[in-house]
Parts: sequence; C-alpha cells; structure tokens
Amino acid sequence: MRSLLIVVLLAAAGGSAQTQLTVYNQNFAAVKEVRSLSLVKGENEVRVAEITAHLEPESVVLRALLRPDAIQILEQNYESDPLSEGLLLRKSEGKVLDFEVTLPQTGEKKIIKGKILRSGYVPHSSAFQRYGQQYAYSQMAYANPEGGGQPIVEVEGKIQFGLPGKPIFDALDPKAFLKPTLLWRLWSGDAGTQEVEFSYLTGGMRWEANYNAVAPEKGDSFDIIGWVTLENMSGKDFENASVKLMAGDVARIQPGAGYTVGGPVSDAIEMAARAPAVTERAFEEYHLYNLERPTTVLDREIKQVEFVRASNVPAKRIYVYDGFKIDPQYRGWDYSSIRTQAEYGTASNPKVWVMLEFENSEKSHLGMPLPKGKVKVYRRDVDGRNEFIGEDQIDHTPKDETVRLYTGNAFDIVGERRQTNFRLDTNGHWADETFEIKVRNHKKEPVQVRVVEHMYRWIQWDLTIKSMEFKKTDARTIEFRPTIAPGGEATINYTVHYTW
Repeated sequence: MRSLLIVVLLAAAGGSAQTQLTVYNQNFAAVKEVRSLSLVKGENEVRVAEITAHLEPESVVLRALLRPDAIQILEQNYESDPLSEGLLLRKSEGKVLDFEVTLPQTGEKKIIKGKILRSGYVPHSSAFQRYGQQYAYSQMAYANPEGGGQPIVEVEGKIQFGLPGKPIFDALDPKAFLKPTLLWRLWSGDAGTQEVEFSYLTGGMRWEANYNAVAPEKGDSFDIIGWVTLENMSGKDFENASVKLMAGDVARIQPGAGYTVGGPVSDAIEMAARAPAVTERAFEEYHLYNLERPTTVLDREIKQVEFVRASNVPAKRIYVYDGFKIDPQYRGWDYSSIRTQAEYGTASNPKVWVMLEFENSEKSHLGMPLPKGKVKVYRRDVDGRNEFIGEDQIDHTPKDETVRLYTGNAFDIVGERRQTNFRLDTNGHWADETFEIKVRNHKKEPVQVRVVEHMYRWIQWDLTIKSMEFKKTDARTIEFRPTIAPGGEATINYTVHYTW
C-alpha cells in the first residue's frame, strides 16, 4: 500500500559547525548544511526554506548522514518567484478586490471595490538573463500588450490605469512562497528523524584580497598587511558559519559561452602572540584558505578579515623605460600587415615607470601563495604621516616568485625613443629597423634604468647592430640596463633584422 504523503519543514540543525560556506572569487559559493528531517516511510513532501535567492537547482546534493542510501529525491521543484504584491495581483486577474483609499481633503480612509483586468506583473523576470533579450520582450508583451507596464482596474464601470488605492487581499494560502523555496518529493526507507547533509552552489557571493604596503621615510623595505574582503549578496544570512575561501583555475560554463576560470587565493602569515585568522593549504590544483573562527556573514554585508601581516619586507626600487606606444590607428592589425608599415611603433612614450620588486619568500618574511588583489603603497613622510604614492594589482603569486608593484612615473627621469631607419624588401621577405633611445637622469644620484624593447614585427628576428649588451626576457622582448650618472644621459642604438 502506498505510504502517506506528508508536508514537513526542513529546518537547520543547531550548532556553529553545521553550516559550511566555501566562497570562490568568481562570484559564487558552495553551501553545505546539516539539517533535521522528520519523515515517514515511503513518499514525503518536503518544503525547503531558508535558501539563497541565487541557488542553482541542478547543483543540489542531499544525503543521509548515517545511511546515505536511506533517502532519495524523486522530484524537485524550485520556486524562485516568491510572493509579492505584483504576483498576488496577477493571481487576482478577473477578480474584484477591496482597495483602501485615503481622501486628500480629510485624510479619511474608505474602501472601494475594483476588478483587476490586468496586473501589469511580468512573470519569470529572474529568467531574463538566462534566456536573453527576446525572451524578455516576449514576457513584457505577454503581461502588457500595449507596453504600458501598469495595472488596469475597472472601478464603478470605468477603466483606469494604475491601482486606485492600496489593495487588500484575502488570507494567504498556507502553501504560499514568501521566499525562494525548494519542493521535494522524497522517498525514505525508514520512518523517524534523520540528520541530512544538504549542499548546493549559489551566486551572489564573492571574495577578494587587498593589501596595504607602507615604506619608511628612506629605503625601500616595507610592511605589508593583507585583507580578505567577503561580500554576501545572496539573499540569505549565514550565522556562525565555517568559512573557506577557494581559488585556482576552477572551470565554470557560462550560458552561451565557454569555460571561465578563476584564480588562486590568499595565504596566511602567523602573527606573534596569537593564532592566525586565516590559514592556507593546497587542495587539488587550487589553494584553500580557512577562516579560523566561525563567523556570521549577513545578507548585504561586506566583511573584512586580516590574513597576512609582515614587517621589513626587503624590496628593490627599479626604473623601467618602455618607450613603445601603439598608435590607435593600428589597433586590431595582424602581424603580416604590421611588419610592412614603416610608421608602426614610431610613437614614443616619454614616461619612466617606478616599480618596487620583492620576493615572495620566507627569507623576505613572506613565503606563502598570495592571492590576486590590489596593493595600495604608502611612504612615511618626515612628519610621520603615511602618504599615498601609488596603487597596483598583483596576480596570484606562488611562493618564491618575484612580485613587482608599479607605483607611478619618475619625475626626474625621462625617456625618448625614435626610429632612425627602416628598410623593407617584400620580395626578399625581410625588414631592417633601427632605433635610438635616450634616457636622461635629473636626479642627484646615479640610477640604473631597465630599457625594454619589443620585437613586434615578426617572430623571427636578430639584432645585427647594438651599442650595448642586452638581456632576452622572452621570445620577443629584450632589455638593456644602462647606469646613468647624476645629470647624465644614456644613448642606446640597435638594428633589428626581421625575416619571414
């Protein structure tokens, strides 16, 4: 005989360790909760409330903790359009409702009756992004053929656009959805209360790393403080949750697109006299960071936790002159067209970049994977104030790799780059190009400048003439490193020979 179908409420079990939240820096999160279910043997109807407004229904996983095969989801319905005035008006189309009207002269309230001809409510608006613009237009036309977007109400035999007053509805159906809800038809092999693990993916959450680096009045060592910023826009509060932050190349398929990938996350440095707020470990090909204490993350809340602090990180100030500047008219050109254009690459950038370079190593008081994030750089003035001198963004940086921070342009060092010769032989499939680069130092001390040049015309090239030695930094980039005396100037000449 078929078992009785009953309605139960899936409630979260108590305890701070029952809710686990893993947030990815790709604007989504994985939620895992332990909840209690009161079931009869056979089929049960279960209403799952207290979920996020951006739950991905296809990601739901449910299993009994004591015996995983004891329960099975036979059917799942996701009600993502919770109760609202517009929805109730739509359900009342063709019906007569009471409206509370306030008389402007006296402020007196009275009740009038009106028949809802059209609600103006656009159903399934949450699906607009998934199904695209055409679907949205069709839904709008379905709800409002004239495009008015307003309710149409008949009052005392006359038609009016807009509501005549505050609508008063009948009592709610006990099955009305006040929040996004999952409805399960569940089969249970046993009767009684079962502890279940309920997990799903949800949008509306993200995290990022931010850093503040403070350099002393003189010298280029600095102190660094890193923050994890956690944002919850999911539509649900998470109280006393165990929070993890995940980063790495996590592949996700977007509607109408290919895979998207994320990136690694932040790491923890132990602080003296107390335990770290965040610890890091490897997980698969990713990095997983744990907030050491359970934390409450409320909806529409931005929470910050310090995750790294290091003092006296040794750094080296470097000056970089990259004089190549792309003329906007050549944007989008391919290499086969660029290599024959004599004017390409002749625009010059006079600015010399100032950068701080340091090693992410234990020797430098760091030595853990650093997540991608913005770095604000300050320097203390003679009066002890921290003056802001620049901002840059670092990429996900493994242990023992080099980090460079761009802090701005040098005031007392300028560059100049010009093409002095260009020869092209289209029949012989070659081109020669000669440049002269000048860098002037107006400082009172000598400086070394890294002069970067790009072999942008073709992949096969060779320097046939050069006024000083260079370093090949990749397949199509070289670097000269002149040291320039105070008030002096360095001049570099070279000729590159391209063949194709």
